[in-house]
Amino acid sequence: MNLQSKRRTKMSNPHILVIPYPAQGHIIPLLELSQCLAEHGLRITFVNTEYNHNRIMNAMAMKDKIGDQIHMVSISDGLEPLDRNKPGKLSEAVLRVLPGKLEELIEQINGSNGEEITCVLADQSIGWALEIAEKKKIRRAAFCPAAAAQLVLVFSIPNLIEDGIITDDGTPMKKQIIHLSPGMPAMSPENFVWTSVGNLTMQKSIFELLVRNNQSVKVIEWLLCNSTYDLEPAAFTLAPNILPIGPLLANNRLGDSGGNFWPEDATCLKWLNQQPPRSVIYVAFGSYTIFDQTQFQELALGLELCNRPFLWVVRPDIADGTNNAYPKEFLDRVATRGRMVGWAPQQQVLRHPSVACFLSHCGWNSAMEGVSNGIPFLCWPYFADQFLNRSYICDVWKVGLGLDRNESGIITQGEIKSKVDQLLGNEKLKASALDLKNKVMASITEGGGSHKNLKNFIEWMKA
Repeated sequence: MNLQSKRRTKMSNPHILVIPYPAQGHIIPLLELSQCLAEHGLRITFVNTEYNHNRIMNAMAMKDKIGDQIHMVSISDGLEPLDRNKPGKLSEAVLRVLPGKLEELIEQINGSNGEEITCVLADQSIGWALEIAEKKKIRRAAFCPAAAAQLVLVFSIPNLIEDGIITDDGTPMKKQIIHLSPGMPAMSPENFVWTSVGNLTMQKSIFELLVRNNQSVKVIEWLLCNSTYDLEPAAFTLAPNILPIGPLLANNRLGDSGGNFWPEDATCLKWLNQQPPRSVIYVAFGSYTIFDQTQFQELALGLELCNRPFLWVVRPDIADGTNNAYPKEFLDRVATRGRMVGWAPQQQVLRHPSVACFLSHCGWNSAMEGVSNGIPFLCWPYFADQFLNRSYICDVWKVGLGLDRNESGIITQGEIKSKVDQLLGNEKLKASALDLKNKVMASITEGGGSHKNLKNFIEWMKA
C-alpha cells in the first residue's frame, strides 16, 4: 500500500481521542458531543482519570447509554486519596501527571492492530493535550464546556494585566465592575473564574493553567463551544474563532445523558407526574457546592416557607461536616410536598411539565438545560464561572432573579420565599424564558448556526 492510499484509509476511519478536564461539568457535555460524533460513524476513545472513570461506570449502565462506538478508557492522575480534596492538588496533577500519561496512551493506541488516532479533541482548559497532538502531528480541536464569554475573558488576561485590573498572578487590584464589550455581562474581578475558587493556592494554579492555555489555543484547528449565537452575540463578535455547537443535550438526539458521578434517582420522575403543571420548584446545585449547616437549614426552611411542591437534589456530601443537617422535624413537615434525592436525571426533570422554576448554582450545563426548556431561574452561584452565568441569566437574557445575601453572608429563608413568589408571579419573565427557548432550540435544527458548525466539523473530521 502506498503512502497516499494508506492516508486515505486512515482518514476514512476517523478515530478521535477525546479528553475532558477531570470534573463532572466538563465531562458531561464532552461525552454528549462524543455521542453525537459516534452517531455519525466516528470512533471515539474517551479518556477519564481512573478515579472519575470508576465513579462514572459505577453510577450507571454506561454500555447501554454509550454504545459500541465509544471506548471509555482511564489514566492515572497520580493523586493519593487524602490529597484528592486538598485545594489546588487536582489542577496541579492536571499539569504535572496527566500529560505524560496521555502521551503514553496515544503511543499505546497507535502501536496496536494498525490503529491510529486521527484527531485529538480536548477540553480547552487542558491545552497541553493539544500541544501533544501538535507534536505528534495529529489533527486537533478544542472544546469549551462553558460560556463563550468565559473564553473571551481568559483571552483578555494580557489586557487585564496591562490595564491594571489584575496583577500578573491574577489577583484583582481593586473592587470594580468591567464590561469586555457593551453587549456582554458586567463582570467583577473578585468573581472571575480563577479568583472565586476559595483560596490563593488554587487561584494561582488555575490562573497559571489559563495563561498557558492561551498559548495552546494557537495550535488548534477548531475551537468549539457549548453555546449558541443567540445567547452570546457580543462574545462571538469579539472572538469569531469560537464556533458554537450547543446546546448539547441528550434529548436533542432522543438519548440518555452520561458522565454523572452519582447514580440518578429516576423515581422522582414518577413523583413529578403526580404534581400539577408548572408547580414544582426544582433545586439543584451541581457537583461542587458545599453548604455549612446554617445555610443548609435556611435553604430547607425557605423551601418549607414557600408552601409549594419542591424537588431538591441533596448530594451525600452537600452539607459540610454533619450527618443530620435538616432542621428538626423538617422531613415530617414537608413529607406531603417535598422530595429529596441524592442525584436526579436533570435533563428529564427540566423538561417535565410540572416544573415551574429552577433554583440553581448557575453552572453552564444547568444554564443551558434550563434555557433549552424555557424554565425561569433563581440564581445562587457558588464559585468559578457561575457568577458570570448569573449575569447572563438575570441581566442579559432576563430569564431569572438573583438571591441576595444578608449582612452575615446568608441567603435567608425569607429571601428565598420572597424571590420564589416574585419569579412565579412575573409573567413577562416567564414569557422571556419561552422566547429564549425557541431561539436556542432553533440553532440546533437544520439551517441553525450550531447545526451548521457541528456539520462542518464532522465533515472536516471525515475529510
